Amino acid sequence: MSSAETPEISTALVEQLISEQFPQWADLPIRPVEFGGWDNRTFHLGDDMSVRLPSAAHYALQVEKEQHWLPRLAPHLPLRIPVPLAIGRPGRGYPWHWSVYRWLRGETATHAPIADLASFATTLGEFLAALQRIDAWSGPPPGQHNFYRGGPLAVYDHETRRAFEALEGTIDVAAARVVWEAALASAWNDDPVWFHGDVASGNLLVENGRLSAVIDFGTSGVGDPACDLSISWTMFDETSRAAFRDALPLDEETWARGRGWTLWKALIVAAEMPGTDRLEIEKSRRVIDALLSDHRRYG
Repeated sequence: MSSAETPEISTALVEQLISEQFPQWADLPIRPVEFGGWDNRTFHLGDDMSVRLPSAAHYALQVEKEQHWLPRLAPHLPLRIPVPLAIGRPGRGYPWHWSVYRWLRGETATHAPIADLASFATTLGEFLAALQRIDAWSGPPPGQHNFYRGGPLAVYDHETRRAFEALEGTIDVAAARVVWEAALASAWNDDPVWFHGDVASGNLLVENGRLSAVIDFGTSGVGDPACDLSISWTMFDETSRAAFRDALPLDEETWARGRGWTLWKALIVAAEMPGTDRLEIEKSRRVIDALLSDHRRYG
């Protein structure tokens, strides 16, 4: 199988890999996680561990990064993050390295009730602020491993402008262009800082209505933290968005780039990227409306 192909990742495959490479865990039951994500396939390993296998070659670049850096980041953060226990080798037709983690309890914020969204937003903002304070020396800079998050937005300029053309007449393209140009006109001129890279409801765990853990650091790195601000418009309302802003010591230009990162993703989904369902398209159009409103207020 070439590395460009996507292997079939099944419970049977995981059982074989565990049995061969980690026989001490071979007797533990293995079952798929209900909401296992797209970039990786995740399985329960007994009650206290999980197995995570990249679903494509470009996600496999993230395995060794997480194995190396997550144990170094965890002691400095106010919430739990994944703890890697072992790294697996290619085998049984599966071509990439993979990971065993300690299982983090909780439901994703996509599916769990949240007691107080503003308090949730403050807790998340404080977590990201703590992440940004960690020494970023020798951390992984933006690149293929994280789809250039943390780097200049210009890498997605062509995609964004194509989406503008496709959406002409269906959204306020003129206003959206203003948001995009404002984002491109600014840059992160401070020292690089740590960022998560994919702060989304599916990567935030909730227990008893409160944010309890942040997972999936596959797109993490060091650079411009603006990409971590997208949750402001994809999950939060006006009140919780304000609470999130208050918890993060970032300037207005960084927020402008945050709107840019969010706009790029929302536009390509709204332009009916192949494989996108109707609900995601409608959600992206709501996100675009929130971005335009936010830009009028702060931009």
